Order: sequence, then structure tokens, then C-alpha cells
Amino acid sequence: MNHKFSVAPMLDWTDKHCRYFHRQLSRHAVLYTEMVTTGAILFGQGDYLSFNDAEHPVVVQLGGSDPVAMAKSAVLCQQYGYDAININVGCPSDRVQNGMFGACLMAKPELVAECVSAMRAVVDIPVTVKTRIGIDDSDDMQFLTDFVGIVKEAGCSQFIIHARKAWLQGLSPKENREIPPLNYPRVYQLKQQFPELDIAINGGIKTIEDCLQHLQYLDGVMIGREAYTNPLLLAQIDRALYLDETPVPTPHQVVRQMLPYIEQQMQQGARFWHIARHMLGIFQGVPGARQWRRHLSEIGHFASSGPEVLEAALAKVSEVH
Repeated sequence: MNHKFSVAPMLDWTDKHCRYFHRQLSRHAVLYTEMVTTGAILFGQGDYLSFNDAEHPVVVQLGGSDPVAMAKSAVLCQQYGYDAININVGCPSDRVQNGMFGACLMAKPELVAECVSAMRAVVDIPVTVKTRIGIDDSDDMQFLTDFVGIVKEAGCSQFIIHARKAWLQGLSPKENREIPPLNYPRVYQLKQQFPELDIAINGGIKTIEDCLQHLQYLDGVMIGREAYTNPLLLAQIDRALYLDETPVPTPHQVVRQMLPYIEQQMQQGARFWHIARHMLGIFQGVPGARQWRRHLSEIGHFASSGPEVLEAALAKVSEVH
């Protein structure tokens, strides 16, 4: 799986509807699920792992720290058909810390290594780790290389590094995405120390130019919020990064491609707004974008809303070719 470009796992955002939408924009981007905990997978009442075949390549992100539960969950993820499994060692929220997973696991590299070993023993698909450059006052280069070195020995060969440290106390998850300064050179240095590893970078990446800059030093880039606020960025990825000459879809084409999916999902009980909300930013920078967002936002959330709302909103935006 070519991991040159991926869209970050984002809680409450990168659900299966969001991923299907993103797949209409890029054939090659690697897509991630929201983080799903081992408790939800093993004991929850809902189906937390379902996805649409069109989403491939798609990676499931697991939250957990018990090697046995992680291994059991990994088996289920492989049975569902995911292309890889990613362990969350980066989320700083209190809820995640109380469950003993996320960024606090950076302080327990041996436990992360145990989870990797247990999972790799029972699945054939890759097991990867997404982490930060440090936590609290443990944020020097040695701390990061020690962590990666120990987890690597367990058989993890792919790391996604959010180029900020996380403050486990005092900052909200949102603040932890914005306040700790970005340190790209540290991630570049990590790659120099572990040239055999596949290392991707995450944090503050917003343009194709940003991606190309990082790819001079690293194996992959992962974008987060920008994929959500400006999804058209994804439409440029295949040509710019994968040299795929397939015609780039226009925003109008992408919206129309979503209509059959919306009808099908609504027949299965999905609400229109749960799908349409992911599409608010598709016309970023296009004349009529504000009217598009307003129409969808004002009318789309009604229980009776359906594809006709999308078509009416579409008529308010200039078609570009």
C-alpha cells in the first residue's frame, strides 16, 4: 500500500460517509477511520467497523493498550477487510488517557511494543503506529528515538508522526493541535536515524507545495483538518503526487457522484445530513460557495431532507471546468 498521502483519523469526522466522499476526489489517498476503541469493537452494541468497498485503501485506527484485546480486535479488523491497522499513540484527550491509550502511551513504549507483537502474531495486514514527537516535558530527540526504536523491534515498520508534542494536562485536544509548536526537522531527523522505516508526517500541512516539501525528506504526508475544510485539495493529489493522469473531477461532478450513494444509504436508514455535512467545503473558493453552504446548513438537517436538497444547493454555485 503506497502511503505517500493519507487523510488523518478524525473523531466525529472521518466516518464511512466522509471516507466515501473523499474517495470520489482521490483514487490513491489512504483513508483512515475515526479511532475506534477495543471496548467498542469487542463489547459495543453497534457495528463500529463497517465500511464501503469503494473506500479502499482504508486503515482502521484502534484505541487500546491491552495486548490481548488489541489482538482480538485486530483479527476482527482483518476479517472485515481493512488494508492495515493503526495504533493511536497520539490523542491527548482526558477520556483517552483514562482508558490508558493515546498519547500517554508514549511513556510506555514497551507496552506499545507488546501490543504490536500480539497483533502481528494474529494478522497478516500491516500494524502501524501514529504518535507525537513527545509528551509534556519528555520531548527531546532521545525520547522520540527511544520510543520508535523499541516499537520498531516489535515489528512495526511504519510510523506516522504528528510533528507536535502533546501536553497531557492543561490543554484541550483542540489546543493540542494548535498550541505546541510544529517541529518538522525533528521528524526529518528521525527518518535519518531510521532510514529503513516508512515515516510519514502530520500537522499543519495545507497545500500541495507543503506535501512536496515534506516528501523530499520523508515517505509520506498525512493531512487532517484541511481535508475537511478544503476537500478539493484531495482532487489534486493523484496527479501531483502519484502522477496519475486521470482527469480531475470538478466539484459539481463529485457532488453528482454522491447522489446514488446518498439514496442507497438513506434507504438503509441513514439521515441525509449525516452524509451531506461532510460536503460543506467542496466549493471552497468557488463563486456561490457561501450560498451552497447556507442552503445545505439551513435545510439539510431536517429529517425529511434528501438528495433534492443537494441538487437545489448545487444550482446556486457556478459550474467550473
